[in-house]
Amino acid sequence: MDGPHTRVENPKNLVQSVAKAFAVLKAFGPDRPELTLAEVAAQTGHDRGTAFRLVHTLVDLGYLRPIPDARRFRLTLKCLELGYAALSADDLPTHARPLLRELVPNLADAGSLGVLEKGEVIYLARVEAGLERHGVVRRPGTRIGAYATALGQAILAWLPREEQVAQLESVPRVKLSDRTLTDVDALLARLDEVRARGYAVSDGENAYGLRTVAAPVLDARGAPAAGVSLTIGSDRLSLPEFIGLTAPRVCALAEELGTGLRLSFGTIGAGGASR
Repeated sequence: MDGPHTRVENPKNLVQSVAKAFAVLKAFGPDRPELTLAEVAAQTGHDRGTAFRLVHTLVDLGYLRPIPDARRFRLTLKCLELGYAALSADDLPTHARPLLRELVPNLADAGSLGVLEKGEVIYLARVEAGLERHGVVRRPGTRIGAYATALGQAILAWLPREEQVAQLESVPRVKLSDRTLTDVDALLARLDEVRARGYAVSDGENAYGLRTVAAPVLDARGAPAAGVSLTIGSDRLSLPEFIGLTAPRVCALAEELGTGLRLSFGTIGAGGASR
C-alpha cells in the first residue's frame, strides 16, 4: 500500500532539477556548515558544472550565501522558511492526526498517539472507525495503565530500568483480561523484548477482541516523548498478518514524528500532559 511519502516509482513524475537542488541544500549540516563547489559536487554526486549552476541558482534565490574570499558557501536563514510552516503547526497531536487518518480505516480500525504520565498512558490523539462494536472508548484525555497497553509498553521499553520499575509500581496492576501481564518481573521481560524488536504488540491484553501494534516517538536524546499505535478487531486479520502489515507503518510513523521533534529544536511539544 503506497503512502504519501512513498518514493516516486515512475521517473516521469520526478523533477530531477528539484531533487538535485534539495540534494545541494542537504549536503550542508552541523559538521559541514561551509562547502566549496568541489565539496558540494562530491557530497551530492553531481558533476562540477551541475553543482556550479545549482549553487549559484540557490545563491540568487537567497538560500545560499558565498563567503567572501573563501570560495565557500553556507546556508542562509532563509532556509528556515522551508520548515517554518510545518514546525509552527502547534503540537505533536496536531501533526499526528492527519498521519493517523492516512492509515485509518484502510490499514487499521483505530490509530492513537499517547504519552506516559505516572504509570498511565494519556491518549492525546485518536482516529477511529469501526471499533464501536467492541465497546472501547479511547478519546483524547483517556487514561489507562501503561502496563496493560502496547502503547504504554512501547514508551516504557525505552526508559532506564529504574524508571520502568517506578512507572510500573505507580499504578495498581489489575487484569483487564486473562492475557494481561501484571507481575513486574514478567513485564520487565516483556519490555526487553519490545526494545529488542522495536515495537510492542498486544493481542487482547487490555480489551478482548482487539490487536494493537505500537512504537515509541523518540526525541533528540533518544528518550521516548510519546508513542503511536494502530489497532484492529481480531476478526479482521490474524495476528501474524496484522503485525506484518502494520509494524513497518507504525515504526515509520513514529520515526516521522520523532524526526519532526528532533528537527524542531523544541518548537513541537507533546502537548496535553505535564511530563
